[in-house]
Amino acid sequence: MSQERSFVELTARDIAQGVNEGRWTAEAVIRAFLERCDEIDDRVQAWAAMDPDLAIEQARAVDRAIDRGGSDKPLAGVPFGVKDIFETADYATEYGSPIYRGHRPRADAACVALARSAGAVILGKTRTTEFAANNPTVTRNPRDLGRTPGGSSSGSAAAVAASMAPVAMGTQTAGSVIRPASYCGVVAYKPTFGYTLRAGFKPSAGSLDTVGYFARNVGDVAEFSSLSDGRQPFQEPDDPETPPRFALCRTAEWSAAESGTIEPLLEFVEALREAGANVADISFPVGFDGLADAQWTIMAYETARSLTWERLTHPDLCSEQLRAIFELGESLSDRDYGAARILANHSRSSLNEMLRRAGVHVLLAPAAPGEAPEGLESTGDPILNRVWTLLHMPCMTLPLLAGPAGRPLGVQLIGRIGRDWRVVHAAKWIEARFPYRATLDDAVA
Repeated sequence: MSQERSFVELTARDIAQGVNEGRWTAEAVIRAFLERCDEIDDRVQAWAAMDPDLAIEQARAVDRAIDRGGSDKPLAGVPFGVKDIFETADYATEYGSPIYRGHRPRADAACVALARSAGAVILGKTRTTEFAANNPTVTRNPRDLGRTPGGSSSGSAAAVAASMAPVAMGTQTAGSVIRPASYCGVVAYKPTFGYTLRAGFKPSAGSLDTVGYFARNVGDVAEFSSLSDGRQPFQEPDDPETPPRFALCRTAEWSAAESGTIEPLLEFVEALREAGANVADISFPVGFDGLADAQWTIMAYETARSLTWERLTHPDLCSEQLRAIFELGESLSDRDYGAARILANHSRSSLNEMLRRAGVHVLLAPAAPGEAPEGLESTGDPILNRVWTLLHMPCMTLPLLAGPAGRPLGVQLIGRIGRDWRVVHAAKWIEARFPYRATLDDAVA
């Protein structure tokens, strides 16, 4: 195996360790990933913009800093993709819209700047749906080029799945991180709402928008997210062998999951029990039945207002799908919006208390209704993500299952608000005992 090939198979943490220890250079790593992108992105089309010379220049700057004897950089030489909804000083930021073609911000988004300060190297901007809504991109799913990668973080999920980058940034307002990760067979993490730095990205629904992260393993996504959000690293549990307490959660949207998703999920639950975990069954109270509709109401209402300038001055450059969201958002009354916010606030506190009393650490649920849909006309249905995003709960998906066609299915882990560390610990416990179904060899060669 060539050194270039081995670099793209390394974890982000291994890459950084090797650069910091002088076993290889950041430049060598970046050149290997650029070669990988050059080999396959004409088929996957994950990148909206890429500047190889700029990436190599960034890598050389990391190498010079380390050669001068500076302190180790925890992400030294790690290439990452930046969803083109985040502002970047070195690249155009177009938000997936022709309205902003060639737009050049003067600064990086906060999370991007923090990742770079830790030694990470921007490999390029990844494709996003228009303003992170539901108008599909040209990006293809690396596990099956005839299927969607999901959205709105289409390019970020696809780039990581195809090993064109070990980590990438996305955003979630409904299901735009968890669902694409499930379709593409990678790990993804959406933190508790408010835990992520949103300065410098284009908002659509301010009470829902959350920065999310993609990787091929739990350790990488945990470290990359912590450093990019300016938070302390997740601490290891006192006893990593003690199984978390899980509960399989059937929400009102459970029927949206296909039989080819439910059957392997239930089999996985039994495997968890055999591995020593306690897995209870839990259902939402009747009063929670309207949460998915409430999320849609809030998202449409806020999006129509957040994108007022675009809506009023460039309606001809907005897609039909986006104009439909605007129309719905404008038709909703303040009373509709207020009622949805009240239901969400009440449900957050009620569910947190219910889980605390039940002693449940992490909920289990499908990450998407099924395998990635065929064709590129849709990014799939976020119905199994809407509720968790509305409730501001931390979520992670692991590529543990396969559907009827052999394509990836994610298991979604959901934690109590502010208990992100519980989700990370549970994900690591599972990862250590159950091999992932999606591997590098499954992606486009």
